[in-house]
Amino acid sequence: MNIQTPKSRLAKAKPDAEPRPTREQAEDAIRTLLRWAGDDPSREGLLDTPKRVAKAYREWFCGYEEDPVELLARSFEETDGYDEMVLLRDIRLESTCEHHMAPILGRVHVAYLPNGRVVGISKLARVVDAYAKRLQIQEKLTAQIANTLNDVLKPKGVAVVVEAAHQCMTTRGVHKPGVTMATSRMLGAFRDDPSTRREFLTMIAAPRPGAEG
Repeated sequence: MNIQTPKSRLAKAKPDAEPRPTREQAEDAIRTLLRWAGDDPSREGLLDTPKRVAKAYREWFCGYEEDPVELLARSFEETDGYDEMVLLRDIRLESTCEHHMAPILGRVHVAYLPNGRVVGISKLARVVDAYAKRLQIQEKLTAQIANTLNDVLKPKGVAVVVEAAHQCMTTRGVHKPGVTMATSRMLGAFRDDPSTRREFLTMIAAPRPGAEG
């Protein structure tokens, strides 16, 4: 089923100004950074580094090529009236801090209350990746995931919790390893109904299958 959704908040992010540089320009920029760091990009160990880094950047930032709305466009109405919580927890998060371009690593928990339609669970994880694989701050990432699910699926409620470690804080600056940042966005029933919110928070805190203790 195709769903028509306003594109204002959900549109695929694109640079506002100049067109994307070429692969060769990107590799030249990496050579400049290598020289600025104090090394010689012409030495044997670094000869292919610009090519490798440019290729890695295309993978790390592939979210700019994805439209989260399109990922959710196909949903299913044959649910036999199922209207309880759908929860996907412990989605691996790999993102990049837009302030220092350092990794953000953690996990995301996503839940919604269906309102006549459901979406394939892999699409929930892909929406997370579509926003995570961009330059981000965690607060915005959390809101983008929740807002998109809410706008496209139009469920009775959406809940998103993100728990992540920011390498810009653990490997530089204040150097505080082991610190995790948690953000959440609750919409609809998850915001208005304390029992629904409590059920969600209890489920994401429950022991995982196979976990000890």
